[in-house]
Amino acid sequence: MGIDLPVIWFAIIVFATLMYIVMDGFDLGIGILFPMIRDPRQRDMMINTVAPVWDGNETWLVLGGAALFGAFPLAYAVIIDALAIPLTLMLFALIFRGVAFEFRFKATPHHRPFWDKSFIAGSVIATFCQGMVVGAFLNGFPVAGRSFAGSAFGWLTPFSLFCGVGLVAAYALLGCTWLIMKTGAGLQLAIFRLAVPLLVMLLLAIAAISIWTPLAHPAIARRWFALPNLFYFLPVPVLVLLAGGWLYRSVRRRADRAPFLLTLALVFLGFTGLGISIWPDIIPPAIDIRAASAPAQSQGFMLVGALLIIPIILVYTFWSYFVFRGKINPEEGYH
Repeated sequence: MGIDLPVIWFAIIVFATLMYIVMDGFDLGIGILFPMIRDPRQRDMMINTVAPVWDGNETWLVLGGAALFGAFPLAYAVIIDALAIPLTLMLFALIFRGVAFEFRFKATPHHRPFWDKSFIAGSVIATFCQGMVVGAFLNGFPVAGRSFAGSAFGWLTPFSLFCGVGLVAAYALLGCTWLIMKTGAGLQLAIFRLAVPLLVMLLLAIAAISIWTPLAHPAIARRWFALPNLFYFLPVPVLVLLAGGWLYRSVRRRADRAPFLLTLALVFLGFTGLGISIWPDIIPPAIDIRAASAPAQSQGFMLVGALLIIPIILVYTFWSYFVFRGKINPEEGYH
């Protein structure tokens, strides 16, 4: 029995995407929460919780995009063509946000509000665009002759817009619980007050998307409720409710680490539901991973490099988070 290279590469792309969502999610979430915290010193503390690691988080986005390009070139071509506008907006927002991240520490008091607003705008726009991309992906792409055959604005639908709002809520909760884990005293108390409303917003968004998706996409409904997929999918909503209830209790008990870990569980469960919805398609609704695959020789050659580089990324990521573990010191900075 040979190695199933398309499945391996699909798993690598899924893993890289999940790592990006988790690690850059709380990073972007801090920018989304910035308007709720007005004190400049507390804003500096929020930034300092991610300052040592934020740029490394986006390594996973690069890895996922490069893997998609090399392993599934047809999917890459269709997705880039179909989603050129939101992906371009996302990249510009990430760039502008990165510039604001660095410049706000070097700006004069007169100019700092501009960079704070830029940091907020970049975080919200990048997150919203990522959510719209997810919604458009679930909607599917028309393909004719191995090329995208839809409109340049086909991604702009009520469903994709709602997915954008849902991801903003998810990243905001990730950022909120990250700050609970990394800060103390006054800032942590202020952040605790935001956690429950954000949790309610996220659970409502998950429920709405879970109902909307099968109603709007009969193919996904059949995939959800067909055997054996039904057995894989049934635990997801139950676990979402359990994780949400446990998260609520941990926030009420003023726990430090449990809220963040449980938010990660909610994100993972949502991502699992997305995977069940599209598998085995990589260009919904009709092109699966094998039809979109590069030649086996290309995938095999790339896999050797991936097996070398992914452990290196994991090691330096773990090491950077290990070195800067624990709560930040309000008197110290990283710039």
